[in-house]
Amino acid sequence: MAEVNQHESEQDVEKKIEETRQRFKNEFVQDSSDKYDSRDVDRLQKDDALVEGYLAWRQYVVDDTLKMMDESFQWRKEFGLNDLTENSIPKWMFETGAVYLHGYDKEGNKLFWFKVKQHIKDAKTILDKKKYVAFWLERYAKREPGMPLTVVFDMADSGLSNVDMDFVRYIINCFKVYYPKFLSKMIIVDMPWIMTAAWKIVKTWLGPEAISKLKFASKSEIQTFIGPEHLPPHMGGTDLFKYSYPPLPDDDFQTPICDNGPIVSEDETESKDGELEGKDTLESSYNSEVAVKPKKVNFLEESLRAEDNDKGDAANRTKGVRKPLTTFKGPLLHVSPAEELSFGSKDTEKKCLIILSNVTKNQVAFKVRTTAPEKYRVKPSSSCCEPGASVDIVVSLHGGYQASLQDRFLVMAAEMDNAGSQELAQFWKEVPKTKIMEHRLRCHVLESIKPALSLLGDSPVEAGADGHQDLNTALMRVMACNARLEQKLDACLWFQKVLVGLVLVLMALSLHCLYLLGTAQRPS
Repeated sequence: MAEVNQHESEQDVEKKIEETRQRFKNEFVQDSSDKYDSRDVDRLQKDDALVEGYLAWRQYVVDDTLKMMDESFQWRKEFGLNDLTENSIPKWMFETGAVYLHGYDKEGNKLFWFKVKQHIKDAKTILDKKKYVAFWLERYAKREPGMPLTVVFDMADSGLSNVDMDFVRYIINCFKVYYPKFLSKMIIVDMPWIMTAAWKIVKTWLGPEAISKLKFASKSEIQTFIGPEHLPPHMGGTDLFKYSYPPLPDDDFQTPICDNGPIVSEDETESKDGELEGKDTLESSYNSEVAVKPKKVNFLEESLRAEDNDKGDAANRTKGVRKPLTTFKGPLLHVSPAEELSFGSKDTEKKCLIILSNVTKNQVAFKVRTTAPEKYRVKPSSSCCEPGASVDIVVSLHGGYQASLQDRFLVMAAEMDNAGSQELAQFWKEVPKTKIMEHRLRCHVLESIKPALSLLGDSPVEAGADGHQDLNTALMRVMACNARLEQKLDACLWFQKVLVGLVLVLMALSLHCLYLLGTAQRPS
């Protein structure tokens, strides 16, 4: 019965998606097409997830959804979001480090940091600041579509001079209107008491769909939401990251170790070369690599040729690995799965399959990188895909490691015009970054990997760090709930005392009235 209801609800969503598209086209686009960027309108007609995101944020009320889309699309054209690049923003804004993406919360959501003390209210620069925030949001939306953000307002050493209510309202609108379903949480850390009134006003701007996402936390409470490894030292964390520009901060993708053991690491070679050439941008470090020893390239090519000749070996590698069900359709490669790799604790859940399909007429070179190279083995991690062909890549957990929600994979691909004339390492060194397709995959941890709290016989050591974090989070929630109940109880007791006082006053008045009546009726 539940499956039938779920199926019916999915059908209802599909109908509302189609209705929303049709009505937006007829009621908004037809008479005033110049209001929007045509690329946004085209994407609306093709991307079901985009339409569903707007619908879900407006409780699937089509009329409200259409108004939201109209406002959002007009804003996108006004700010030129589809053409907004790093060069469009004044360099000094990046250098301040007032806004940046770095780290993850305990649910695996990217952290969007606002260093409030770095912001000074200035009417001359407010438009550039708004574009600065839009740049970061659009950049993340393209890299990890459908994945929400956790916004962290770091209020340390800030004061009233750092609070610009117009700018704060704009940030709220970004998540309330312009980027639906993008906000996981908004955490205000270590807020000075003098700014309490200002943030009470902010709460009224959020609206009912987002008010529950606003969290106030002290330095001791922030670890309820974010692990210490992703918090700076002044918040009690161990993350020694220090913002600097250039390059833009981003995930630290590295080349994973192949199944045959570590050969010559591309990352080690890059770092040595980086010491000689100086600091380069992070994006260029993704897209360009230093030529490595010929021995490494030959080893990879020979091993991959052996795999092509031996179909049985490929079958053994993919045996028992679950087939992906979703597909991201890129300009060079179709990537399956589209968004995430699912890992668990069972033997059948420790391997995942990535399928790359070449949709071009030329050879396509690809490589896979990860933020946790010590955890995963990827085979093959770098190779070429023939026109119209597909390549199966097996990603497996190594040793006793467990997957984490914070882990990411980056699939990079570039078209090879002169197939066979270049070695892969040399090709990746010379290919322009504008010709490289990038697609990111996140990790999903299956429920079975989490320690069962019902097993009372397990010791704290056996439960593991993840179990402790889950238990601490649960205890913090219970304590917060208990505090709210105590407040309600105190209010009830106070109300009861007031009622008792009123009753006593009424009784006293009644007795006084009776006394007056008695004295008035006595004969003189």
